[in-house]
Amino acid sequence: MKKISEFLQKNKTVAALIYALAGAAAVTLVIGVWGLLDRLDGLAQDALYQQPMALSGEIIMIGIDDRALEQFGPYNSWDRSIMASALEKLAADDGHKPAVVAIDTLYTGKTGESDTKLAEAASKLNVIVGSFAKIGSKVVRDANGNMYYDPYAITDYSLPYEELRKVTKQGHINAVADSDGILRHALLYITPENEKIYSMAYMTAKEYADAHELDITEPETSKGYYYVSYSAMPGGFDDGYSIADLINGDIPVDAYEDKIVIIGPYAVALQDEYFTAIDHSGHMFGMEYQANVMQMILDGNYKRELPNLPQQIILFIACFAAFFIFLKTSFKASSFTLAGIVAAFVAATYAAYSAGVVLHPLWIIVGVFVLYLVSIVIRYVRTAIERQRVTKTFERYVDPEIVKAILNEGIDNLSLGGKLCDIAVLFVDVRGFTTMSERLDPEKVVFILNRYLTMASDCVERNHGTLDKFVGDAMMAFWGAPISQEDPVFNAVQTAVEIVKGAKKVSDELYDEIGEVLNVGVGVHYGPAVVGNMGAEKHMDYTAIGDTVNTAARLEANAPGGTVYVSRIVADMTAGRFKYTSLGGTVKLKGKADGFEVLRMDITEV
Repeated sequence: MKKISEFLQKNKTVAALIYALAGAAAVTLVIGVWGLLDRLDGLAQDALYQQPMALSGEIIMIGIDDRALEQFGPYNSWDRSIMASALEKLAADDGHKPAVVAIDTLYTGKTGESDTKLAEAASKLNVIVGSFAKIGSKVVRDANGNMYYDPYAITDYSLPYEELRKVTKQGHINAVADSDGILRHALLYITPENEKIYSMAYMTAKEYADAHELDITEPETSKGYYYVSYSAMPGGFDDGYSIADLINGDIPVDAYEDKIVIIGPYAVALQDEYFTAIDHSGHMFGMEYQANVMQMILDGNYKRELPNLPQQIILFIACFAAFFIFLKTSFKASSFTLAGIVAAFVAATYAAYSAGVVLHPLWIIVGVFVLYLVSIVIRYVRTAIERQRVTKTFERYVDPEIVKAILNEGIDNLSLGGKLCDIAVLFVDVRGFTTMSERLDPEKVVFILNRYLTMASDCVERNHGTLDKFVGDAMMAFWGAPISQEDPVFNAVQTAVEIVKGAKKVSDELYDEIGEVLNVGVGVHYGPAVVGNMGAEKHMDYTAIGDTVNTAARLEANAPGGTVYVSRIVADMTAGRFKYTSLGGTVKLKGKADGFEVLRMDITEV
């Protein structure tokens, strides 16, 4: 696992491809296969696709409404003569009959003399009456005699009574809602006893089309179901006609002549209401639903739901491409990509719907958005890991407290190109190390050098300094950058003292192997210098340059083994805390004019 992790860290593009594949596969599985968004996606379909349209006026609804119930009494007390009277009114003028009458109610079983009256009235018109199938789960036998479990089996089927059935055509009035209780589909046909019975809506539309020599086609179905594109909101087909008005002769014949007439329950008390895709807030009566389906069939306004498999493939491709882009680009570019994908897909869903294809509107939008959020988390984790890595690396050179302060204040404190600030600079070098390394084995030289440099760097870290560089047995450190410090000069001088004493301790511990004393010379100076990232774009150092650095280096170069040389400014800034002896003009520093004072620290007094 460690090797794989290291490989992915080195090969960012390969890692992004692997992450993109995994993310796209996970989203496709959860959204496209497991159906986590099915309910929300259905609501989104309704909001995007279902819009009321102008109606053709070919369909007239006559309701069994509150006015009819008030005139004729409770519906359960009606005999069939009331419906017979309504049909007689429709058939009264032989030259002004409706093209087809659909009765959206059930008339099963014999009840009395009114049965014959209703059948006689229906025989004078082109009437479609309702049948109804109970659909449930049961074990059935196929044509080969094999038993299987059918979740859509017809467990019971109700037909009109025989006398009425002989003079009418039948269409089933089953309305099957989706799992969320919303009517989005219609059932084209049922097959009780292997006989195909079409829906009332389809039968009515076909009869009307035949009467007017129009061509209509059957919609494509999945397990008998097809998507409904609604034409009207609840109440959209309602012209205010009541069956009471019809029986009382208050509806003019030209209102229904040569049209489709639907008669059915249109009162809340009759409990024939549904929530539909075009309006979730209000109920639609059953015969309004039938009218919407009839209108769709007459208009040929069929919408075909694209099967899930191609949509799953599209979802996977879109998520893979988007996630790869998110992983390889900046936050700003990723956000623009997300916005572009969402806008493009919304436009695509509208265009597809206009072309007769129903897509899942939320699959790609939600999938891509989730992966966008995941990319942000990954970017955050990467940043945190990189921050930790940089912190650990930087702490090898800088006191951890300084590193913490830099990270808290932000990387803007590390300006590219450097900034001018006052710092205390320390140089230290081992006296006679070159001669010693020539007579010792290389392995022993490295061992001794590492012991010494470890000690020296520990001293720098302990006193909150920035370790600039190692050059062989020499070391440079400074104080006062990358962030300012309260007493950088004291910390530098204290470090110099500890290094001299530490070198003596290391020398004592390794004397048997070295064969001589390990002495160091140290130089400390304070003043302005340019501190920052310097070098090439692909390889840079965080370092300090300037006369202050050069002066500290020359102080160290002149300091004998076991001594610390400082400048006057260093001595003045630490007066009373360390003791110094002025060397006057006896020490000449290269590049410095006469009069530059060098002082030696009294190590024995510390």
